[in-house]
Amino acid sequence: MNRPSSPFVSQKRKHHSILLAAPTALLLVLAGCGDSGTKATTVAVKAVDYGFEGLPPKVGTGTTFTLTNASKVEAHELVAMRLPDGERRPAAELVRLPEDQLGALFSGPPAFGLVAPPGGKSTVALGDGKLREPGRYLMLCFVPTGADPAAFMQAAQKAAAAGPESGPPQIAGGPPHLAHGMYAELTVE
Repeated sequence: MNRPSSPFVSQKRKHHSILLAAPTALLLVLAGCGDSGTKATTVAVKAVDYGFEGLPPKVGTGTTFTLTNASKVEAHELVAMRLPDGERRPAAELVRLPEDQLGALFSGPPAFGLVAPPGGKSTVALGDGKLREPGRYLMLCFVPTGADPAAFMQAAQKAAAAGPESGPPQIAGGPPHLAHGMYAELTVE
């Protein structure tokens, strides 16, 4: 049986709708007022020929990175270099600088360096894979194109054992992977 709805029933429904909508709206507002979503966590990065997958634009201080290499041929690395606070040029412009000018931007060793053989998982070559200092970072792969993966991994292990003062592994090959676009930029908050 269809009953005509009374004004009282309509008002009651409106009142219930408002009562249900208010807490929902409050939750949405509170969610928007929270942090920027950049809490420390673990970021799993996949290296491909020639790029990084899974790198977010922002991370929280203390975030740990891991690297898996999806390439069947090339070794890859993930090197985190903190940019000076006043540096505003985009990553694409910075990586085209001559090597000496790019190196002059950085006041110290990389925050970390992870290396991975073809089809393998990362080994820490420098640091511990964490970004602890807020700021803007370039994430780079300096592995020479066509370098022998086993020779590169061995050179990376030797460089890691010698410490950051020894500099990056020296190995024969073509231009670094960053010349092919294997770089990214992220901000640590």
